[in-house]
Amino acid sequence: MIFLALGTQLPFDRLTRAMDGWCARNPDAEVLGQIARLGPENHRPAHFDWVEMMPPEDFGAAFARAEFVVAHAGMGVIITALTLGKRLVIMPRRAELREHRNDHQRATAARFGTRPGVTVVEDEAALHAALDRLRADPPSPGAAQAADHADPDFAAAIREFLLTGRRRS
Repeated sequence: MIFLALGTQLPFDRLTRAMDGWCARNPDAEVLGQIARLGPENHRPAHFDWVEMMPPEDFGAAFARAEFVVAHAGMGVIITALTLGKRLVIMPRRAELREHRNDHQRATAARFGTRPGVTVVEDEAALHAALDRLRADPPSPGAAQAADHADPDFAAAIREFLLTGRRRS
């Protein structure tokens, strides 16, 4: 399953529409999206299952089940993917397209795009190519995770919170 995670604050019609187009050409792909809010175009995906919001436990379960994740360049989704060792495709929101207030997501994508298992795309064509490539290539063992660079107890606490929405006792 491919999980599309677009954050909780702003709509992202460009990525939603691009994903819907790819799914139309790949009807066998199982995709679940949390698209947060409908954007100015009010694009409602027709070719994949989606919800506007998920409770934290459902979000964690979808993330855990995903073969890979497609997302905006939000820190929450990036940290979750790295913590869980999920391959990640990031399409940063762009200020000039009025998708965000500034281009901090582009800077974030540039910073994390060099990590193993992270692919940054800027447009629909690059997204479609990345999705095709990831589906053709199974995940490689030993993908870099945040846990590889963080205190193990801290990483376990973050992992539990991300998957369940509850703090460790």
